[in-house]
Amino acid sequence: MKLEIFNEPELEFGKNTHLCPRAGISQFGVYDTRLATRRTNIHVGAVGISDDLDKLAQWLDRCKRPILGKAETNQPELFPAFCGFNSEVGYKAEIIFQQEITRSINLSEVRTILKTKNWNEKVNLAVELFYRHIKFLAQNRPVDVVICVIPDSLYKEISKEETQSDEPTLDGSEDEDKKDVQEINFRRALKAKIMHLGKPTQLIISKSLDTNAPGRQDDATKAWNFSTALYYKANQTVPWKLVSNLNRPSVCFVGIGFYRSRDKKMLHTSLAQIFDELGNGVILRGTPVLLKDDRVPHLSHEQSYDLLCLALDEYNTAMDTSPARLVIHKSSNFNEDEIEGFREATQQMRVNAVDYVTIMDSNLKLFRDGIYPPYRGTHVELDESTHLLYTRGSVAYYRTYPGKYIPQSLEVRIVESDESPGQVCREILGLTKMNWNNTQFDQKYPITLGCARKVGQIMKYVPEDEQPQIRYSFYM
Repeated sequence: MKLEIFNEPELEFGKNTHLCPRAGISQFGVYDTRLATRRTNIHVGAVGISDDLDKLAQWLDRCKRPILGKAETNQPELFPAFCGFNSEVGYKAEIIFQQEITRSINLSEVRTILKTKNWNEKVNLAVELFYRHIKFLAQNRPVDVVICVIPDSLYKEISKEETQSDEPTLDGSEDEDKKDVQEINFRRALKAKIMHLGKPTQLIISKSLDTNAPGRQDDATKAWNFSTALYYKANQTVPWKLVSNLNRPSVCFVGIGFYRSRDKKMLHTSLAQIFDELGNGVILRGTPVLLKDDRVPHLSHEQSYDLLCLALDEYNTAMDTSPARLVIHKSSNFNEDEIEGFREATQQMRVNAVDYVTIMDSNLKLFRDGIYPPYRGTHVELDESTHLLYTRGSVAYYRTYPGKYIPQSLEVRIVESDESPGQVCREILGLTKMNWNNTQFDQKYPITLGCARKVGQIMKYVPEDEQPQIRYSFYM
């Protein structure tokens, strides 16, 4: 057994590197300031009732200026001041928000929905109401992203909480209790319905626009997460990327995941999430797969071959070359059919180095002296192919453990690899920082698998005969 603690992976920004997204953006600007094609004026459309549109206008105006960090805290790096969303610092862009690119919902329409007795019908009416206005903006106004402000009264009625997970767990196992329930979810249904319009959306609950509301995020933290997501969705380029080693071959990361249909039948559809070294992502929908005796979804030889060929074709189109190395992350064990299908695809696409890696939640826990859990980046080699990795834990930069519960380690199973286990695990740790929906960098799962749940939740609402969007920004 061997234990080591990896250094926190560095991120690259406009003019330098830093390990924290917030500090990096503040001090060095977003990474894509190097690109002449990025948008420096971001036109933000919006849909909501009149009062909420006024609140949104005030919030966007506030985000244009610096916002003080959380007061009286012992972790100033965890709650830093917001730099402001303007052309001078940070995002180096301006938010354009004008009445001409907003659509006001009548309160009478909201009241009609609230009076509807049937819950499914109520959600469907709410989806149709917002869709109608988003469609107008997407087709008739020059918007880059559309913000939907959900009235508090409506959100309370259509945000029915799920009492159980409606997805496979990270290891692919089933929740048997929900097979025959036809799911309907406002956010997922709306995201899927508007996908063909080609405009990313950001959904906000009205009360989240309140300033320093009790029990909610401080305004600076809220501004960091809101602004970064808005910038990424509007620009389709990354605000930061992992620091790449020019002496190492180019890498393509592929995450293989599955999602269930809305009726919870024993049928899964495969997904592939492809990310290049810049963090640019492509989402691909595969074909349905049947469960076998272990109740875990697996691809057939043909499905593995087809899905990976499609993924590598997309990478080739984007980069104008095949990757020198391919890393495949999967949330369940590989079987022989999958490995043979993937191997055949990589040989045909002339990829020389390939790593097959399973990433699962682990029940093994480490303890260290004192009251704090192990450091993020703690790596234990149990044997040559089995490793533990803490992607959540005490963070030296934050000077605390920023979580609420005892952190759970990941089990990394290296099935086949042309790279060292240490490098494979360091890459997983780095990929946990590629989440542009949250600027706190200690996320649990690498982006290759972390986005699978969000994508699957929405993809299940996209009809089979409709081509889904390939960019991750449409699923955030």
